[in-house]
Amino acid sequence: MAGGRWLFPLVSVSFVAVLLVLSAISGFIASSAFFAGQPDAADVHRGAAHPPAFAYYISGGRGDASRMIRLLLAVYHPRNRYLLHISADAPNSERADLAIRVRLSMPAVRAFENVDVVGKASPMTPMGSSELAARLHAASVLLRLDGSWDWFVTLNAADYPLVTQDDMIHVFSSVPRDFNFVDHTSDLGWKEYQRVQPIIVDAGIYLANRKQFFQASQKRDTPESFKFFTGSPWVILSRSFIEYSVLGWDNLPRTLLLYFTNVILSQEGYFHSVMCNSPDFQNTTINSNLRYMVWDNPPKMEPHFLNMTDFDRMMESGMPFARQFHQDDPVLNKIDDKVLGRRHHQAVPGAWCSGRKRWWTDPCSHWSNANIMRPGPQAEKFAQVMKDLLDKWKSDSRSCKSHENATISS
Repeated sequence: MAGGRWLFPLVSVSFVAVLLVLSAISGFIASSAFFAGQPDAADVHRGAAHPPAFAYYISGGRGDASRMIRLLLAVYHPRNRYLLHISADAPNSERADLAIRVRLSMPAVRAFENVDVVGKASPMTPMGSSELAARLHAASVLLRLDGSWDWFVTLNAADYPLVTQDDMIHVFSSVPRDFNFVDHTSDLGWKEYQRVQPIIVDAGIYLANRKQFFQASQKRDTPESFKFFTGSPWVILSRSFIEYSVLGWDNLPRTLLLYFTNVILSQEGYFHSVMCNSPDFQNTTINSNLRYMVWDNPPKMEPHFLNMTDFDRMMESGMPFARQFHQDDPVLNKIDDKVLGRRHHQAVPGAWCSGRKRWWTDPCSHWSNANIMRPGPQAEKFAQVMKDLLDKWKSDSRSCKSHENATISS
């Protein structure tokens, strides 16, 4: 019986080990033969004089590996950087499987080496602060891996793009690179009593394999030393603001982090409050998360799951992303087919893909110049949305840029 009990784990570990060896051999052969003469990471030009680049943080939970791979393929571009994170509730075998599948997903990933998987997972308690901690850690890792990207984008396995990366890069080329896209408000309403004043402790930060949080019997007053802002947890943040939040060259990010450690759903307020209380960044906020979502009235914790009936409205919205979808919902196939031009198990073909587009070949198995873009029809709608948002930013009295904010001195 003892031998039988260990047989399956032993076979599983051996199988994963064999796959890793084969992957390493495959990568070595590819780098020396298949990729010969094709551009690599050194040929990607970044900086103010070149098209922007994005650092995507893609998170998911137990059982989300397949969804994360699909999302990665839908937003992949050699210019960008990617970090995938499955929370600690998933077994290590799923994390190892994700790493292998990322490596084998497409030749460009091995050539440009711009996709990584978090090895030591965080618990990401939904209501606690461990999810915020995971995002700050992800931002720090992405800065350390590659500090030349321009915007940090948070995505979840239930999200999906409505534009190609050529569209995304093309539209953001006209946006000041210190701008941040954060849905935010200081009008707390019912959230003041139910979200701001309660004191919680996220067990996932202190205890392994725990996802609960504990709430104190007493509450605390709404802070007066800074203005509390709240909004959507899904953000697109400039690299300069991420550097400020992670490196913290004054006390504001650190002081607010101490406070938000014990706040319910801290990811819905931390970045918003730091940004809107900082004189350096409060004038760089665009009040939108650039997501298409459908909510109840009054809204629940999460938006509706989108399906075929939402397709036309999603496309007309001009938004670059939508949330949320069931795994493998048929509407995702329609987005792939009608909007992204993506085939099953392949990346979205962009101007960087130079292979022949035939039913039996992947056009992105060969590539050329990753510094040129070929925007499609959906880029026009997104560009109009962006223009409207920038025009609104210039005159919007509701944006935190125009509030009289109390700030914490350094």
